[in-house]
Amino acid sequence: MSENARAAAVSADGTVIAFDAWGAGEPLIVVDGATAYPAINPLNRELAQELDGDFRTYTYDRRGRGDSTDTAPYAVEREIEDIAALIEVAGAPATVFGWSSGAVLALDAAAAGLPIARLALFEPPFVVDDSRPPLPADYVERLEAAVAAGRPGDAAAIFMTDAVGGSAEDVEMLRKSDFWPIMEAVAPTISYDGRIMGTTMSGNPLPRDRWDAITVPVLVMYGIRTFPSIIPAARALAELLPTATLRPVEGEQHSAPPAVLAAALRDFVGK
Repeated sequence: MSENARAAAVSADGTVIAFDAWGAGEPLIVVDGATAYPAINPLNRELAQELDGDFRTYTYDRRGRGDSTDTAPYAVEREIEDIAALIEVAGAPATVFGWSSGAVLALDAAAAGLPIARLALFEPPFVVDDSRPPLPADYVERLEAAVAAGRPGDAAAIFMTDAVGGSAEDVEMLRKSDFWPIMEAVAPTISYDGRIMGTTMSGNPLPRDRWDAITVPVLVMYGIRTFPSIIPAARALAELLPTATLRPVEGEQHSAPPAVLAAALRDFVGK
């Protein structure tokens, strides 16, 4: 598979968004979820390898992560502008594929009117029932307070327990791992995903008007052995969007094999 040297797009506010482009075909933009970016997420490259010939896949560092810069103050609209900058480089219209909270950002980008041909979404982490505890109402404020106080590790711990659902013991094990410095480095961006999720992890029904401007085809996927709260979340989104198709795929624990996702994407776009 052909690989481009790392390149960058410039967002509307001047933020530099680093990306890689892989393969050949129509443009596909991949939007990562909380804490993830291409250097630590090999699944994106493997997905691009599987899609080569049908898609040229663009993977990027969301603002504040990896090689991308950041510009204060944060707003979800700035991340939508980042996707717009990438689509301008890749060519419009583009297919956008979002993982986890990146799926929710992709939904917001489509609702904002970006030149998106179709949306593919994997396990948006909504909480729409009592299958898991809701996200605390002060979640974002606690994340931002920890970062402002110079305690990025505490912000990462809040994410791991309140959002991911891990235990204090899980956090302590992670603190001792080689991955912990990476978590601390991206900790200032965790609140970004909290703001993107908004009230959609409260245990209540999804907002009926947030994405009602979306008219493009939408594929909503979930792994058949994923976390219990994810399946009703995916079903709720598919029921909410008139253009959505719901597809269970092989996968577990908020992930799926790249070959499985690639096959679903090809079916979705008729390749």
